[in-house]
Amino acid sequence: MTPMNVDGPPQSSPPSEDAASLAAASPAAASRHPGQGGFGKPGVLLINLGTPDAPQTPEVRRYLREFLSDPRVIDINPVGRAALLNLIILPLRPAKSAAAYREVWTDEGSPLLVYGKALAKGVAERLPEAEVVLAMRYGNPSIQAGLQALADRGCDEVVVFPLFPQYASSSTGSAVEAVYREAGKLWNTPFIRVVPPFYADPTFVDAFAEVARPILAERDYDHVLFSYHGVPERHVTKSDPTGAHCKVKADCCATITSANRQCYSAHCYASTRAIAAALDLGPEQHSVAFQSRLGRTPWIQPYTDVVVPELAEKGVRNLAVFCPSFVADCLETIEEIGMRAEEDFKKAGGDVLTLIPSLNGTEAWLDGATALVRRHLPC
Repeated sequence: MTPMNVDGPPQSSPPSEDAASLAAASPAAASRHPGQGGFGKPGVLLINLGTPDAPQTPEVRRYLREFLSDPRVIDINPVGRAALLNLIILPLRPAKSAAAYREVWTDEGSPLLVYGKALAKGVAERLPEAEVVLAMRYGNPSIQAGLQALADRGCDEVVVFPLFPQYASSSTGSAVEAVYREAGKLWNTPFIRVVPPFYADPTFVDAFAEVARPILAERDYDHVLFSYHGVPERHVTKSDPTGAHCKVKADCCATITSANRQCYSAHCYASTRAIAAALDLGPEQHSVAFQSRLGRTPWIQPYTDVVVPELAEKGVRNLAVFCPSFVADCLETIEEIGMRAEEDFKKAGGDVLTLIPSLNGTEAWLDGATALVRRHLPC
């Protein structure tokens, strides 16, 4: 109740000590009202897939064990997954993968981590009103460490940005699940908002087009291939709540519908249509394929390692390859496409295979990523 002065007008109550302290410590926070978004700056958690700590067999084995133990990645019964991992994959694959990682490792470390740090730094510079932290779904820096860092900085609210343009349960789904799980371990759980898939968002499309445009202008390319990371076919069909659309209808990826709204394959084709339109590529000038398959189970097709030599055999001499499921260059782009696919293309009769770089730390992507985050920041 406001105190009354019998000799004059009502007097306002003095500000509380808590409010005064808050205003002095953080003017931006003071403008936000308790019960309407918290006191401190909001946090931003950028999440990419992950990378081993070093390009050596033990580190790669540890990374692969964490990655491939995820039931959203190898979605079979636990006994079968453990047998596959421990009896087949881990005894053989780490040494081979470590050799591949050594081909792409830089003086600063893994390209994925280097570009991730550049992205976090660029977004932080553009968003002084937020705290920005990078995390990896597997390996380091971990999601748990990222959430703790934001909590230590007083962030009650966190915008989670999975850096996967197209939704897949094995990437975006796994990252979001891990965030909720780790956030639930904190006594003061943060209030979380998630940036949804941005597969056809103009911020993403325009950034990729800006990277590609000058490269495509340098040479008369016969064809442009959009190569996306693959997933097992069952991951696609499981994403269709109707069970009557994905991999059932011949044109199931032609448009986004209620049935395929979370279908990875449909998102990839939507990304292709949007980027191709931005670059004025006609339907006959480009195609889609899927790379990085693992094991004998059917994965979504066509397969990049089959399509690339076939294009050369059909007379394509100059081939440009996009990898729009990655916002940062990594093992799958630099080594798998820029090295192995190029070698296969030339062996089959092609002349030049050019890997279109990913978005990495380009100004267009720093601006685009910042815009995507800003849409989800609390007022």
